[in-house]
Amino acid sequence: MARPTNDRIVLVLAISLGVLGLLWVRCVVLQVVDPHHYAATAATQQRAIHTLPAPRGAIFDRAGRPLAVSIPVPSVFANARQVTAKQAVAQELAKVVGKDAGMVQRRLEQDKGFVWIARQVAPTVAPALLSFRTSGVDTMEEPKRFYPQGRTAGHVLGFTDIDQRGLEGLELLLNGVLRGQQGWRQTLRDAKGDLLFGPWTTQTEPLDGFDLVLTIDSVVQQAAEETLAWGVKTYHAKGGSVIVMDPASGEILAMANEPSYDPNEPAQAAAEARRNRAVTDMFEPGSIFKIVTAAALLEEGRVSLEETFFCEQGSWPTVAGHILHDHTPHGLLSFHDVIRLSSNIGTAKAAQRLKPDELHAYIRTLGFGRKTGVDVPGEVGGMVPAPTRWWKVSMYNIPIGHGVAVTPIQLAVMTSVIANGGLRVQPHVVQRIQTADGRVVRPAAVAEPVRVLNPQTAATVQQMLRSVVESGTGQLANVQGLTV
Repeated sequence: MARPTNDRIVLVLAISLGVLGLLWVRCVVLQVVDPHHYAATAATQQRAIHTLPAPRGAIFDRAGRPLAVSIPVPSVFANARQVTAKQAVAQELAKVVGKDAGMVQRRLEQDKGFVWIARQVAPTVAPALLSFRTSGVDTMEEPKRFYPQGRTAGHVLGFTDIDQRGLEGLELLLNGVLRGQQGWRQTLRDAKGDLLFGPWTTQTEPLDGFDLVLTIDSVVQQAAEETLAWGVKTYHAKGGSVIVMDPASGEILAMANEPSYDPNEPAQAAAEARRNRAVTDMFEPGSIFKIVTAAALLEEGRVSLEETFFCEQGSWPTVAGHILHDHTPHGLLSFHDVIRLSSNIGTAKAAQRLKPDELHAYIRTLGFGRKTGVDVPGEVGGMVPAPTRWWKVSMYNIPIGHGVAVTPIQLAVMTSVIANGGLRVQPHVVQRIQTADGRVVRPAAVAEPVRVLNPQTAATVQQMLRSVVESGTGQLANVQGLTV
């Protein structure tokens, strides 16, 4: 009877030694072969790293009026594992935060220690949320982008997403300047996932984003937007743009577009309404382009103001069966009156004294066919075909603003050349970048003005354009007490 007993003892010892051997091998694997993987896993489980968002910089108009700010609002979250009566809590919580009860319940049914219920809710609901804290629901403050003047300059400002990332306008273009640099906090957590703060906690504070000060004047901007909206409605237009720009500096005081939208509620607006037409939309300029032709002819000395042109009584066959018309028949007109009365025929006849390459050079010099460099996103360069692509009627059509495509901002630059005495300036909407306490970090990055016309030519064109408004085809633009 002793031998079977000894055999059982040996078997138990052998099994025990085998198990110990396996444990020893496992220890070797854990401690020697692959220690880094498990150490990293343990560190991940025991340590918590949280990012600390940086306050996003504000945007102000030229007078310091706020156009975009970030304000703290409550966001609602839950520890889904702690919520017991999930359906009942979901029903009541949904009423408070204005969400679908089914969606709230589905989030509470997740096996997670943290789930979002509703982000950036109205501050007025915060007191009602206090009663949910005992059930595993709580709130935290998050910054929300707010545009205190509503639609004003919405196309210039753009907007952000819920995480304060710029999506359109200056919010997108200068997102890196506005967003700052986020910080972080590292600490320990227990087996339940609760954070443990103490001497082991390390923290790097976030760096605030910089503020933007714009050249925009919100009073002028509002006036431009109201007037544009009236004009679009009155004349049943699909849309329009108004740009108010200082011709000497290129500072834009207003950039208005219609249709418009409220950047506080971008999702409520169609993409068409959010488009900054002042820099994205191209069109044939028509008679305003006669400024380019007149400036080129005068700068090259090919015409004088008193020289006369026969305007064919309003109808002139040019080439290839093309007939040029005037809106009002005219006979003999001085070049001054050709521009004053906006004669297509007189302008086209005078333009024949220029070579295609010469006219094209002035078109480009005055800012067409390329981007102006304005500091808002989405600008297009327009379309000005090279002279090698012009056809027989181009020297009759292009001088009167057909066969080319321009943008409103390009027209603002061109008319500024005439207004300021012959200098092409770079348009811009950012005046400076500064810290929250007003220290200037970077002034406007603007190119130096470039002389493209001599002062006498600009003064002569000014004289003609004044007569257009005083007694010519532009009398609707006449304003008592102002020189237009």
